[in-house]
Amino acid sequence: MPLRRTPRTRTLLAVTVCLVLGLAPAGSGAPTAPAASPVPATDAVLRRLVSEGGAPAAALLTRSGKGRHFAQAGHGISRFDHFRAGSVTKTFIATVVLQLAAEHRLSLSDTVEEHLPGLVRGAGNDGRLLTLRQLLTQTSGLADFTAATGGRIPLTPLQAVRIALTRPPAARGRFSYSNTNYVVLGMVIRQVTGRSYAAEAERRIIAPLRLTSTSFPGARTTLPAPHGRAFAADGSDVTDIDPRVAGAAGELVTTLADLDRFYAALLGGRLLPSRQLREMRDTRAAQGVYGMGLYPVRLPCGTTVWGHNGRILGSFVRTAATADGRHVLTFRVNTDGFTNSGLERALLTAEFCPRTS
Repeated sequence: MPLRRTPRTRTLLAVTVCLVLGLAPAGSGAPTAPAASPVPATDAVLRRLVSEGGAPAAALLTRSGKGRHFAQAGHGISRFDHFRAGSVTKTFIATVVLQLAAEHRLSLSDTVEEHLPGLVRGAGNDGRLLTLRQLLTQTSGLADFTAATGGRIPLTPLQAVRIALTRPPAARGRFSYSNTNYVVLGMVIRQVTGRSYAAEAERRIIAPLRLTSTSFPGARTTLPAPHGRAFAADGSDVTDIDPRVAGAAGELVTTLADLDRFYAALLGGRLLPSRQLREMRDTRAAQGVYGMGLYPVRLPCGTTVWGHNGRILGSFVRTAATADGRHVLTFRVNTDGFTNSGLERALLTAEFCPRTS
């Protein structure tokens, strides 16, 4: 029987044809293209790190309940690149020391003298008066050896400490950031365990968390593949450097993904008992500025994030995470000549203080 085409039938057929062909029904106006996805606020700030911050290239990787997000700006950085993490190393060293404290192999109230007799003497410095807690919280007053070396001269730990001891200390008990504190902690780890800080960090952190792209390179000057190039503030290529310029204060080589995983595990309670994790985040000794290998940053929305930055020849890195480790951001630029000018804080704010409708 032939189909009787009523007005309703003709309308349905017309709509069907329009849908199949991708046309707009009559009277609906011209076809519209799908709306473009909005650019995340973090990505816009990332581009400013290149346009305003003087970085040849920048990249970030976030990890949260919404999944992961990678972005890059400029040229010369990829998601899987290895890079030098500088003082982010301090969080690893602090974690090992706090693990040893949890195992009762040392106490944070121990003096430096108890573990390293005679090491800290001279120019008003005295290891008999300095505790491991003061080293961890950057309140020992020990001078920073890199103020003399510029972070460019490879040194043994003993050489680094001796350079620091030629200078009078800052006020003990007040926050005064010094790479020497963590070089001494690296020496304490060896004294207590019989193994280097690198070996202990590998055994206690890197292997259990499967941080397969993270390493303590020792004296190896080259980066593992893949990697991009790294540039000093004057534009010179400094991709290959001797990591002993920083030692336990900044030797680490890693990737964006590994740093996100590490801080998520640490703050999520997978590496330290609750007591030691609370101590790590206790900033009272350092007048609210520093915990133990962690910086707190209170953002405009009231959220406090925890992490560390790292600046070493050719690289600047920053990781920040919520207190429970469920939301982490790591960003990096491939130069130590990065001009911050508030961009770091702007990036953290964009990530951890999203606008609400």
